Order: sequence, then C-alpha cells, then structure tokens
Amino acid sequence: MLQSMLSALGDLYLYKFSGVLFGDHVAQWALFAQITNWFMFYCTTRTLSNSLETVLTLVGLYYWPCMRNSTSNKVSMVPRKYGLAAAALACAIRPTSAITWIYVGLLELIVARDRLKFIFLEAAPIGGLVLGLTCLLDRLMYGSWVLVPLNFLRFNFLSSGGDYYGTHVWHWYFTQGFSVMLFTFIPFSIYGVILSKQWKLSGLIIWVLGLYSVLGHKEFRFVLPVLPIALMFSGYHLSVISASTPDIKRKISPSKFGKRSLKSRLAIFFLLATNVPMALYMSMVHQRGAEDVMNYLSREANYGKVKSVLFLTPCHATPYYSTLHENVPMRLLDCTPSDTKGIPDESDRFMIDPAGFVAAFAKNWSVPSHIILFDSQERLLKDFLALHSFQERRRFFHSHFKVDRDLQASIVVYTLSREGQ
Repeated sequence: MLQSMLSALGDLYLYKFSGVLFGDHVAQWALFAQITNWFMFYCTTRTLSNSLETVLTLVGLYYWPCMRNSTSNKVSMVPRKYGLAAAALACAIRPTSAITWIYVGLLELIVARDRLKFIFLEAAPIGGLVLGLTCLLDRLMYGSWVLVPLNFLRFNFLSSGGDYYGTHVWHWYFTQGFSVMLFTFIPFSIYGVILSKQWKLSGLIIWVLGLYSVLGHKEFRFVLPVLPIALMFSGYHLSVISASTPDIKRKISPSKFGKRSLKSRLAIFFLLATNVPMALYMSMVHQRGAEDVMNYLSREANYGKVKSVLFLTPCHATPYYSTLHENVPMRLLDCTPSDTKGIPDESDRFMIDPAGFVAAFAKNWSVPSHIILFDSQERLLKDFLALHSFQERRRFFHSHFKVDRDLQASIVVYTLSREGQ
C-alpha cells in the first residue's frame, strides 16, 4: 500500500513536470504513457529501492531550474533546495543515483547565475545533512561507524563486485534492456525527442544509459529512473498526433480534445493492445510460484504445521519472512561473494551438482519439516528425497519459459513423512 502511494506520487510529479515543460495537453498524454507502459505497471509498485529512487528523481527534476525552459517565467520561482533534497535522498537510498544528479548538477552550474550560493549555501549543507543522517542511522544499525556509500562504491565500481552476479555486453541497455522496458513506446519516444527538441532532458537518458553500460553487471531496474522521462517524450508525440494543429503548446478546448483523430485512436489501441496483456501476464502469471509457495507456507505455519524450512533454490528466489510472517527457522543457500575470485558460493555449488551438494549437506543437517525446490532440481533429487522420507505435498506453477537459467516451470513443496520424524 505504501509503495502504491509512492508510485502515485511519482505519477503526479511526472504530470507536473511534463506540464511545466510542454503544457497540460502533453502532461495528460505523458501520464497516459506512464500508466499504460507495461514495465512501469510491473515494477514501480514493487518494494524495490529503485522504485523509490524513480519517484525521488521525478520530484527532484521538477524542482531543478536547469531542467525547465529558460524562457519560462516560473524558473526564478522554483525552490531549488527541494530538488537538492530529493537528489540527496535518492543518492542516500541508491548511491548510483549520483549518475543522474551529476549530470543535472553540472547543468545547473552552467546556467545558474548564483553558482557560489548554489554550491556553498544549498548543495553542501543539504548534501552534508543527508549524509550525516544516513551515517548516524547506519551507526545505530551496524553498531559502528560505516560509510555505506563508500563501501557501495568500492564493491560495485572499484572491485566490480556486481559482476559476480552476472554480466552483459556493453550495449545491452540500448539493444535489449531499456528497449524491452519501453517496448512499443520506442517509436513514440524517439519522435517525441526529435519534435520537442528538449536536448537537455533527452541527453540525461543517454548519459545514464551510457554510464551504466560501462558496468559489467546490468539489470532492468537500474535504469528505471529514466524510463518515465522517455515516456514523457512518448506523451509529447502522442499529443502531436491527437492535436488538430501543429502548435500543441496553445490551449486546446475540451471539444477539440475530445475529437480524437483516427491516427490518435489507432495509436491508443496499439499501445493498449501491446502493453496491457504484457503488464497483466508479467505481474500476475510469470514467476508467481515464488509468492504462492510462501503464501502456502504462511498458512501452514499459522496452524503450527511448519517447524523449519530448507530452501534448495537460487538466492533471492522467494520473499521469505516478508510473506511468511511467522517465527519459523529457515535455511537458505548462501550466495555471499567469496573474497577470492573464481570460488563458487554455496548456491552455485548446489546448482552445479545438486545431488552431490545435498548428499554432503545432509551429513550434518538439522532435518527440516519442509523442503522447497524448483522442478528442474527436483528431477535430480527424487532419490535423495525418498531416501530421507520426504514426500511431495504441493506444486505451484512458476513460469512458462526460462529467463536466466534452466526452465523453472514449477516450485515444489516436500514435507517430512511421519516415518521420517
């Protein structure tokens, strides 16, 4: 519920930011693009730090004068300190958000007349305050002084620790990642960039995609903060299609707005027909087994039927205690990166040789009441499970196709039989 409210706040600021740049007509279409894009529907209501970072990015961009039209009479009235606060919070949550705000900050230094005030009376105090508060919070949580952004930088950039979790080719964001996120909005966004001539804003998208492309480890969610900006340009092009005159910045009467052209109706139908099914499938069908199995365990644990759980799955495959809501011991395969490169972690060793791993693991284990695993590993462990008196209890659909590993069509619950207790 909280994340849904934050997502709605992001929608509001996308509308406000689009209205400031292009007018209310474009803002309406930008909001349409934001709401109907399949990836925004799929991702922004999830409790990811990137989702909150995206909201803070939209809030921050709205308050930065350098991102507005220089001819606007509202520029001088913009409370820049709000934009700085949003930027600082975004960086505190996701240090890589600094990629976005370095670009915006340099632009502000170029166009601002009060550069010294901006640096010493606004940026430094606000940035220092947020950094100090995060350090204090980390001190309370860790029990010692820890500069988390520095550790984040050291792990992900200086030692390429993120590569441990997989790498992609340098052009992945351009040819696959961001293209899949935009999906059928791609031609509308490209035309919107060309027609609007908002090079500062479109440059931010290229800047972010370009710098993230340097890193080996890439994920869709990393570039989520610039997806609404690309969709804003889709809204611009859609407004051009729907307007009865090329001059879309002039006020359009409700009657004219209501009379959509054939081209506009076809565009709406095309975008809805391609994005709505995708959004529903990815949000409600694809890889749902991880959630279903935890809901099942939660119900069983509530009746006292679950004593302990062993997850023979890859790291982060299920949501664990955030869904279980019961004090039940759970054993998860560890995927902490080794200090020495090339040494597989516990999760990798299981995936390489499931039978050999569990045979060694069972020599010194506390026998669980439930074992959770995917069907792709289940086929290799049936003899082991039968030998230790485990029987299949429930099977949940998970996926129709494989993503980054072997097909995981279903996720299976095995329970210890009475003979084994």
